[in-house]
Amino acid sequence: MTSLLKSSHISQRVDELLARMTLDQKIGQMTQPERMACTPQDVKDYHLGSVLSGGGSCPGDNLPADWVEMNDAYWAASMEADDDHLAIPLIYGVDAIHGNSNVRGATVFPHNMGLGAANDPELLKRIAQATAREILATGVDWTFAPTLAVAQDYHWGRCYESYSKNSDLVSAYAAPFVAGLQDNLGDDAVVGCVKHWVGDGGTTNGIDQGETTLSEEQLRAVHIAPYHPAIEQGVLTIMASFNSWNGDKCHGHKYLLTDVLKDEMGFDGYIISDWDGIDYLSEDYFTAVGLGVNAGIDMFMVSEDWRNFIAHVRTHVEAGTIAISRIDDAVRRILSVKVAFGLFDKPRPSERKWSNHASYGGVEHRAIAREAVRKSLVLLKNEDQTLPLQNDARILVAGKSAHNRGHQCGGFTVAWQGVRDNESIEGGTSVWEGIQAVAPNASLSADGLGLDASAEQHDVAVVVIGETPYAEGMGDVRSGNDVIVQAGSQIKGLLKVLEPYGDSLELARSHPEDLAVINNIRRAGVPVVAIMVSGRPLVINQELAESAAFIAAWLPGSEGQGVADVLFGEYDFQGRLSFPWPAAEQPGDADAIENGPLFPFGFGLSYKA
Repeated sequence: MTSLLKSSHISQRVDELLARMTLDQKIGQMTQPERMACTPQDVKDYHLGSVLSGGGSCPGDNLPADWVEMNDAYWAASMEADDDHLAIPLIYGVDAIHGNSNVRGATVFPHNMGLGAANDPELLKRIAQATAREILATGVDWTFAPTLAVAQDYHWGRCYESYSKNSDLVSAYAAPFVAGLQDNLGDDAVVGCVKHWVGDGGTTNGIDQGETTLSEEQLRAVHIAPYHPAIEQGVLTIMASFNSWNGDKCHGHKYLLTDVLKDEMGFDGYIISDWDGIDYLSEDYFTAVGLGVNAGIDMFMVSEDWRNFIAHVRTHVEAGTIAISRIDDAVRRILSVKVAFGLFDKPRPSERKWSNHASYGGVEHRAIAREAVRKSLVLLKNEDQTLPLQNDARILVAGKSAHNRGHQCGGFTVAWQGVRDNESIEGGTSVWEGIQAVAPNASLSADGLGLDASAEQHDVAVVVIGETPYAEGMGDVRSGNDVIVQAGSQIKGLLKVLEPYGDSLELARSHPEDLAVINNIRRAGVPVVAIMVSGRPLVINQELAESAAFIAAWLPGSEGQGVADVLFGEYDFQGRLSFPWPAAEQPGDADAIENGPLFPFGFGLSYKA
């Protein structure tokens, strides 16, 4: 990557642009507002380098054509050259973290935790390639993915964005995913963005955006390690993390951002802040802006207050508190990425190869997603060879997530916090729909509660249980506010606190309705196959004991048919735990529990074993 972004033909083109740019034009390139807060005219007037969509923020009817039309307008505004404006193409960013899942009709892949259980780097590359094409279908250039967090505590609401607790497995996935997205920077490529730099998965008590207290040796060995293969593969952008390390916020951490990432590790692309990430460096926004720029952030995700950001950077430069050399370095990095990616040479979004392409949400991509579902399922229990099921068996299908594609997909799907219905997920199949397609004697529980279970009418029941969708801090599990007070006392800066998902990792406490359904069916004399949809391992001792078979399905995405493929033995289980499974609720590492985990890292049953 170093040789590409610093190659003579790129450097010469960037030097020529920089020599012509005013200070306002340079600061504009460093600024990324949210689409709701800026118009195409703003892009031109303020020389904006990028625009993004936050989770759930979409144009028109949220169809690919609406996105292409919007991106056309932004692109055209950025390319209007006159005496006061240079033609520098805008780059548009989205959170396409498990497919282009913000957009209607997209193929929704399993979230990362499930893909970690699949342990298949080649599959990851194909998922990234399919995701890139569905991003390109909407006229977008850039995705904030993959996440390289190494999650350590299941109380963290972003666990499902982590492939594994094991840094080696995360590292093994980094390069294939980046390669799949960026695809030699040709017409099939989008710009990748590994995140969040660094230590987001190691916060105390799993508090999102909290404090990670580690020695530098531990930080490097666990959390920095996956970034090496991503940089070697040529990832073009990296996102800074909200968390702090030993009290110092990563968004203002010059040692981590500049000395380690850029100078030591040789990252030549640009660093983007997280959503209003610099706001938490200081209560004074002017001070926060200076800290962020001087620390080494190059582009700033400023959702609404971007005009003030621009004014503050200009004031800092005029006052000498931000050196013009730091501005030039940031803009050089941004322009180098745009040139390397070919943005200056691409036609307008509507005229590009993949825009509005029929492959979007198509059978080829859904087949890859279905394969990913099959490979990610982990069989935790199979008493008396309850599985595989027979296609002609009389099967009762129950549970709140049996026929709910929204629950399957989890957060960052159509909306930031996900959705909880079928209608919002266009295309694909629920678990029930997948079973129904291959088992003619299957029936869906009328009330979902399994009260209609009968040993005379049913041979077995499939009960789909688990968590409902959440994202980021709203997925945190906190026993009380004392952990927030503790974290806040350790951080030099501000801590953003959201309402948590719950107060316990014990499924019987957080979702007692699940155990009730299992017990309803068990009392009727029907054996239960439990399938848990969740964004993390949970304490499931009671549910496990009452079930004849138990499957961890994670957040499988839109293709529930992949579950049926394995349930009925068409394919064997091959998923293996990429996280140890907790035997009891305890803060910190699941495998640090006194008597060990309930199931160790790498565990998973199969039909052949």
